[in-house]
Formats: sequence, structure tokens, C-alpha cells
Amino acid sequence: MSTRIAFLKGHGTENDFVIVPDPENVIDLPSAGVAALCDRRAGIGGDGLLHVVRSAAHPEARAMAADAEWFMDYRNGDGSVAEMCGNGVRVFARYLQRAGHVAEGDITIATRGGVKTVHLAKNGDVTVGMGKALLPEAQVTVAVGERSWPARNVNMGNPHAVAFVDDLTDAGTLYTPPPVTPASVYPDGVNVEFVVDRGPRHVALRVHERGSGETRSCGTGACAVAVAAARRDGADPAVTGTPVTYTVDVPGGRLVITERADGEIEMTGPAVIVAEGEIDADWQAGTLS
Repeated sequence: MSTRIAFLKGHGTENDFVIVPDPENVIDLPSAGVAALCDRRAGIGGDGLLHVVRSAAHPEARAMAADAEWFMDYRNGDGSVAEMCGNGVRVFARYLQRAGHVAEGDITIATRGGVKTVHLAKNGDVTVGMGKALLPEAQVTVAVGERSWPARNVNMGNPHAVAFVDDLTDAGTLYTPPPVTPASVYPDGVNVEFVVDRGPRHVALRVHERGSGETRSCGTGACAVAVAAARRDGADPAVTGTPVTYTVDVPGGRLVITERADGEIEMTGPAVIVAEGEIDADWQAGTLS
């Protein structure tokens, strides 16, 4: 690939991403190259990478092309492939708007976790239809050092283990993935959320995202936490017929999560593009080739 590669940098509640526009899917992005781009010292830096591709041009998304023109080919910061990223979808939508591909209002975006409906509001907020949460019955435990907590197993298109703790410092440094047992429940790894209460239907979290480490925010994690908190609090919209909304504070800001009576979950929060440029040709040749 001799063509200079354009990139942008964006974030959603400080969960930050390298954005690589590639409508026709002609750029080869090997896992090692993605990890190099996301490196905060030797690369551009990001919790993950958003590869922007037309659905019809990507083998994993062609079946969704009739429902969504654009596919979010999301990669974790270590280069591994991920099913979904809630903050990433918001930033992806903001990029599409900035590039003139979409306007304010409702749009659809294809992901490995299915087609997501997104609303771009006039006030700058972005709301994402995150689908329904699955609550596998497997009992899991999360540990930090000598301490451990029972965790709620929640799947938002990607797996989460949600543990309620007394203080967010209980999560430790989160430099390495907190051990979750039994490990067999999550054969491909898991995102782990540590959660404290801030008030009625108001919680705060810290998260270790698989493949990225501790991040400033996790959209699917905020949704998983809201669902876990609602069930803990005895609220199930599918039973009561009444939507439930939780405010979820993350280190990088605030997200608002609503679970509707039909089980669909909506996440609302900001999305910002902060820079754009081109990857240096010599660096690109030595790293992405």
C-alpha cells in the first residue's frame, strides 16, 4: 500500500479512537499495525481503531448492506477484532456526519454485533440503539488480589462481568485483566466493570476492556451496568412495562442508559472529532506493509 493513509482522532466520553476512512476496503490493517497505530507513545494513540468501510465492500458486512450502508470494522487497541463498541459507534456516526455521508437524524450502522440505529441530535448528543441485553445464568466471580465479588454476567453483543463494590478503588490498578472464574464462561475474554452507587438510578464505574486495559469509558459496559443495576434494584421493564433510565458516570464523562419495555437499550452521550491528518509514509511503510 503506497497511498498515504488519512486518519482522524475522536473520542466519546474520553474513550478514544483512531479513525481510518476506507470506503472500498482497500487498506490492509494487520493486527500488529493496528496495535502500532493505537500505541500512545510510538503511534497515534487510542483505545481502539474504527475502520470505516462501506458494508457492501466488506465480507463480514455484505449481508447487512441492504440495511446499513456503512460498516464499523472495530479493532481493540491490541489489534484484536471486537464485536461492538458503544462509544465507538457514536464516534463513527459523528465521523460520517463530518464527512458529509449522513445528516442529523436517524441512521443505521452495521457492526459485528448487528445493525445499530443511531440518532444524531441537534444538540450534539448521539443516541445509539444498542439492542437487547442477554443475561446468561452462569455464576461468575471477579477478583482483585485477595478480594473477590460475585458478578452479573451480561452480554451486549460482547461479554461483560459486572461487580458491585463499596469503592471504585477496590478495582485496583486494572493494569492487567481481573481474574474471572470460572474462566470457561468467557473463552474469548471479558470486559469487567466495577460499580458503585451515586444515588437513585445513578451509578459510577471503572472498567477493564479486554484487549485495551482500563479505559476512560465503555459504552457497552455502561449498558451492561445499567441492566445489572436495574435487576439488582428489582426493575425489569419487560415485566413492568415501564422504561427504566440510569445515569452512568464513567471516568471520562457521563452516559444516560434507557432500557425500554421491549428490552431495547438506548445509550446517549457525546462524540467528538479532535484532529485529522495523514500517516507518515515512511512510518506506514515500515509498520503497515
